[in-house]
Amino acid sequence: MLIPHDTRIALDTVVDLVNTAPESGADDGLAELTALYAFAERHDISGVGTLGDKDLRAVQDVRDRFAEIFAAPDARTAADLVNSLVAAAGTTPQLTDHDGYDWHVHYFAPDASIADHLAADCGMALAFIVVAGEQERLRRCEAPDCRDAFVDLSRNRSRRYCSSRTCGNRLHVAAYRARRREATR
Repeated sequence: MLIPHDTRIALDTVVDLVNTAPESGADDGLAELTALYAFAERHDISGVGTLGDKDLRAVQDVRDRFAEIFAAPDARTAADLVNSLVAAAGTTPQLTDHDGYDWHVHYFAPDASIADHLAADCGMALAFIVVAGEQERLRRCEAPDCRDAFVDLSRNRSRRYCSSRTCGNRLHVAAYRARRREATR
């Protein structure tokens, strides 16, 4: 599956955003403004300006709506959710070449709020996945103690864990140890 650079960046951003939600008793990764500023800096979100509590609540709402898209049972539901989110953001597609990147499309207006910026750019990245018939690539980690979101970009759509280094490795080591214990009985 060929994914343009800007779409890949937006997919990484939406995954990181969804994974800030409090799951399984974890803390909210976007509970305060300092966390929102850090998120914006980590993802090089341009034109953020001064943020307030209203921005924080709006981004948390967008995050919840993205989580619904990852949980959508089928492409039709995912498409409806994406359409609603992107329309509410008031998308204004425009070509741009900034910060050393070649031409790419920004889907948000230059003066958009951070929530509209995320809804438009990340929503369009998810739209790309749905249009490609690949909605099932939007997944949650199968590790019992993790529910992180990820986009399965493996060739055969076989990825099961958010990270093979952490969740995948931990489960494989546990299975190996269980087999060893069973063999020594």
